[in-house]
Amino acid sequence: MMEKTDETISSREELAVYIEEAAVSVTNNYEEAPAVLMVDDAVIGTLGNFSASIGKAKSKKTFNVSAIAASALSGRTILRYRSMFPENKRKILYIDTEQGRHHCQQVLKRILRLAEMPDDTVPENLIMLSLRKFAPRVRLLIVEEAISTTPDLGLVIIDGIRDFLYDINSSSESTEVISKFMQWTDDKQIHTVLHQNKNDEHARGHIGTELNNKAETIMQIEVDKEDKTVSVVEAVHIRDREFEPFAFRINEEAMPEPVEFYLPKEKKTGRPTKGPFDPDKEIPKNVHRPALDAVFANGNISNYDDYIERLKEGYGLQGIKLGYNKAVKVATLLSDKQMVIKEGKDYAFNPEYHY
Repeated sequence: MMEKTDETISSREELAVYIEEAAVSVTNNYEEAPAVLMVDDAVIGTLGNFSASIGKAKSKKTFNVSAIAASALSGRTILRYRSMFPENKRKILYIDTEQGRHHCQQVLKRILRLAEMPDDTVPENLIMLSLRKFAPRVRLLIVEEAISTTPDLGLVIIDGIRDFLYDINSSSESTEVISKFMQWTDDKQIHTVLHQNKNDEHARGHIGTELNNKAETIMQIEVDKEDKTVSVVEAVHIRDREFEPFAFRINEEAMPEPVEFYLPKEKKTGRPTKGPFDPDKEIPKNVHRPALDAVFANGNISNYDDYIERLKEGYGLQGIKLGYNKAVKVATLLSDKQMVIKEGKDYAFNPEYHY
């Protein structure tokens, strides 16, 4: 019998309702999700789904999402973003988890100016919340309540998705958070833009993996390598047709403006690639002892190349496939943790290690 937890469904009757709700019929008519956000003629956002925006620090990523918000607010094309939200989906909820209210107010004014609206009047269709001071769990509850109680909501922008987690490297917590946003987005038939720093905590952690797997579009904002005043936007994953990368810069009025005649560089394809191999993060701690038992089954190893080959074999027996470069990184970790020590010229297993 399933152990009772907070996440356990309360009854078989409730499960039956969920199964009926989830069933797909061959005879029913299901409408295609309406497109609400586009770049040129490419759909980047539909109701009931979410997209992701990734960018390193100083890439002007907040300026980019400001342009998306301004396009949705005004219905105008801003940078290259076009919006087509229905009349009953015109309200925008902008959530910032990193900055205080003064900074958020500056972003709010920038959005209004981009939308060609007065920046000294409370906008009817834009709500901004600064959640910096709240704990991650409280932030989630606030967002859930705001999404549930805001009428005519069509677009939600989350600037700082990692701040809804206590541990960015927790796979279960990451899955739980993304699942909640997927549920709210589907239930309320809104589009959500989730932003995360590309270089957060060792190559994005598990939350980055969840974003990569579930988002309908992943946009990347990077500083141009030849002109540091220019930021480039490209889709590294998109369900619809691809759009040509475009660029913008910040003008003298601190507003993003398109860079005309920008010639895009050779484009990366596919979803964002995984970061550099980190054995400390990617190899479970309980794998090392049985792997090292196999590596040193015949005693100490006197030759470095033999040691590397034995590491590849020993960890391979535990389901960890290592090439030469990865095996070298594992050897470095084992030395740093004093799991393998040098005895003269020999490499020796230290069974008394504490990891």
